This record gives sequence, structure tokens and C-alpha cells, in this order.
Amino acid sequence: MSIFGSIVSAIFPHASAATTAPTAAAAAPTAAAAAPSAAASSPKPMSQADVVAMIEKAVDGQDEDLNWRQSIVDLMKALKLDSSLAARKQLAQELGYTGALDGSAAMNIWLHKQVMAKLAEGGGTVPASLKVA
Repeated sequence: MSIFGSIVSAIFPHASAATTAPTAAAAAPTAAAAAPSAAASSPKPMSQADVVAMIEKAVDGQDEDLNWRQSIVDLMKALKLDSSLAARKQLAQELGYTGALDGSAAMNIWLHKQVMAKLAEGGGTVPASLKVA
């Protein structure tokens, strides 16, 4: 699973079920039957306030006082995910960061903004462009 996929799954527990491969029997519907279900299952964007509320729910009861609203490292720690430089480099590559993968403030600020934007955009699902094959 991608780092971004892990973030989505930590915040939206249903997301891991939505990203699993369908069974062989479920994968064989006719084209006419598949079209309505594809439209019905497309992600609905959410507001930043909704994303923040979902993260608050996911990190509720933490003993540590983390600044996850501004820090990608603290956001990942709050979600009990690896926040190492290696993990952040991988996340940066997944999200298309073009700067130096050095853990700089610029990289971390960009990552946090992108993660929050992608979470809102995807409405609790990992966008197809970010799914690892």
C-alpha cells in the first residue's frame, strides 16, 4: 500500500475495504451494469473542515500533544504511521513533489498541504492516480 493510502486508511477506516480488489465473481458484470455502479462509487469531495473533523476523530485520545494541523511529521505520528525521512520521501514521490527530497521545511510544508488537499479531494478514498498497482 502507498504511504498516502496508509494515511487515508488511518483516517477513514472504510477506505481499506474500498481499495481491495474485487472477487472474480464481482469482476464479471456486464458493461451496462458496471456503468451505473462506477458513477455511484466515484468519490465525493469534502471540505477541509470535514477532513479536520475526521482526523480529530482518528487521533482522539492521543497522549502526545502533536501539531498535526501544520506538521506532516506530526500528522503521520498522530496516525501511528512511519514519519521518517524515507517515508516522507516516498510520500513526496507519490504526490509528485519536484523539489529536493531532503526533508526540508519547504518539502514538509508542501507535503502537508498536498495531503490535506488530496484527502478533501478524494472524500476518503485514494485517487486512482495515487494507487499503487
